[in-house]
Amino acid sequence: MRDSHGPAVPTDRAISALRPLPASAARLDRAGLLGQWQERNRAATLPHCIEQLHAHGNLDNLRRVTGDTGGAAAAYAGYWFADTDVYKTLEAALWHGTERQFVADTVELLAKVQDPDGYLVSYFQLAANRDRQWAELPSSHEMYTAGHLIQAAVAAARGASGDATALQLVDVARRFADLLVRRFGAGGEDAVDGHPEIETALVELFRATGHRPYLDLAARLVDLRGHGLLGPESRFGQRAYYQDHTPVREAAEATGHVVRQMYLLAGAVDVAVETGDAELLAAAERLWDSALASKTYVTGGQGSRHRDEAFGDAYELPPDRAYAETCAAIGGFHLAWRLLLATGRARYADEMERLLYNGIAASTAISGTEFFYSNPLQLRTGHDGSDEDAPGARLPWYRCACCPPNLARLMASLHTYTATGDLEGLQLQLYAQGSFAAFGRAVDVATQYPWDGTVTVTVTESTDAPWTLSMRVPAWCSDVRISDPDAVVADGYARIRRVWRAGDRVELTLAMPPRLVAAHPRVDAVRGTAALARGPVVYCLEHAGLPGELAGAVFEDLMLDASAPIDVVRDHPIVPVALAATARVSGAADAALYGPFDAAPPPRAGATVHAVPYHLWANREPGPMRVWLPVVPPPR
Repeated sequence: MRDSHGPAVPTDRAISALRPLPASAARLDRAGLLGQWQERNRAATLPHCIEQLHAHGNLDNLRRVTGDTGGAAAAYAGYWFADTDVYKTLEAALWHGTERQFVADTVELLAKVQDPDGYLVSYFQLAANRDRQWAELPSSHEMYTAGHLIQAAVAAARGASGDATALQLVDVARRFADLLVRRFGAGGEDAVDGHPEIETALVELFRATGHRPYLDLAARLVDLRGHGLLGPESRFGQRAYYQDHTPVREAAEATGHVVRQMYLLAGAVDVAVETGDAELLAAAERLWDSALASKTYVTGGQGSRHRDEAFGDAYELPPDRAYAETCAAIGGFHLAWRLLLATGRARYADEMERLLYNGIAASTAISGTEFFYSNPLQLRTGHDGSDEDAPGARLPWYRCACCPPNLARLMASLHTYTATGDLEGLQLQLYAQGSFAAFGRAVDVATQYPWDGTVTVTVTESTDAPWTLSMRVPAWCSDVRISDPDAVVADGYARIRRVWRAGDRVELTLAMPPRLVAAHPRVDAVRGTAALARGPVVYCLEHAGLPGELAGAVFEDLMLDASAPIDVVRDHPIVPVALAATARVSGAADAALYGPFDAAPPPRAGATVHAVPYHLWANREPGPMRVWLPVVPPPR
């Protein structure tokens, strides 16, 4: 097994422009924001997930198969894919290297529950459901469940511990994967799962073990999708919901259930780079472009339709109805990482950054133990949060609890996404305080990013040969300064190539003035509004913390005065950097629901308001929030 610490690691034979750092070569300092998030995940989120697995019956579901609790006839808890919450939590524990008793007990339980042929999905192993195995692939999530088991095993394989528990988990996962190869591989049944995920898991298992049939099955599953194998009566009457309407290579736009689309494309990229399939890689990039061009919120979130957790039409991006599922953002992050490795293009790291600081980070409370499933960009006064899909506050768990353990596994492995390295040099992709090394070169990074745009890189180890230090210049930055006169800024990176010595230092400064962002004119839902941003962080205005001058004003009547300056506030009580802007109260309260088309009443006197990062909303008292603020036009 390869000595590598990361969820996605192309083989040396892969067509890949960049390489992840090897084991233990990336370390996040707890003094930085990403290090703080990772530590919160280890100390709070992961133990919380384990507690919830016990409390909500996920582990008991597995025990019921062997009759160890409640007997085989006892009620099954949760959805038929509830095992995946166990596997994602297990993966998180393995990346962290903690919660060893939970890991050992769970792996032992899985080995006991697994059928002799390798099958392991507890819902369909109960006596009442055994005859339904593999019979309901549009909705059964059986391969999806196998995929998350496999990814937990990959984490075990790459943990470099080599202990008996890790080896046992790999054996369990391989037995299930071998069953899939026998049943659905070449010469077997032509079928796909309604929920993609197995594709990328199989490729990673191939990368970890070198067993080619896993890669071949992944490639086969990618090519089988889009041929109507899931049946004519697909969910919501649309094959596009499953991306089963058009083969991946021919599809022109991202459609359907967002998480399914992101996971399918991640698997397609994995297959493409390992098989040298340029056509498949180009198709994945084309579908990525289609989503980014007209179906992505300013936070990086995707999915505007609650009914099917799906993409809407082009430019259908209502802020208050944003579904923007947390798992979709995580899937987009995983896809962007794979495209970055495959192509070396900075725009994919840019999107990882946008997702991480906005669409993903907003899902988790400061405590690390409450979460959003959907992530709206506006919450109205008097919002009815009784629907679990659109709560007004984060919840500790969900009936469909896919998001919390998915967050746990991402944050546990977050350090592996920050930098890349190869024989040519070291590339810093996501700025974080910490240490990063590759091929005999190592650097320390000191920064308070994203609150401050200064990034200081100090070389701590080097070779005698020249190499290139590459530092990403985000697309949002129009003013970049670098202390080294030999730096070349091009294609989204500042690159310096020379013979480096320990102690050499470079300072990169990315100007971060507050800015107003406008949406494309075709996004009808936010015409006449603007969003506040600084650096990679999108801000929002909450009712919480409004000044006394606006007491009694209806939150929806506030308007942003675009002619007034926007100041940076560094002494805010809940965030290192808030933005001070001027808000005015519109005359909307005096208007009828419908009336003659004439000029709106002029706005009233204004007051200074503090906007906070979107990812921190709903950490104070409950109340309305919005990212897109109506704008008072500047005076002519």
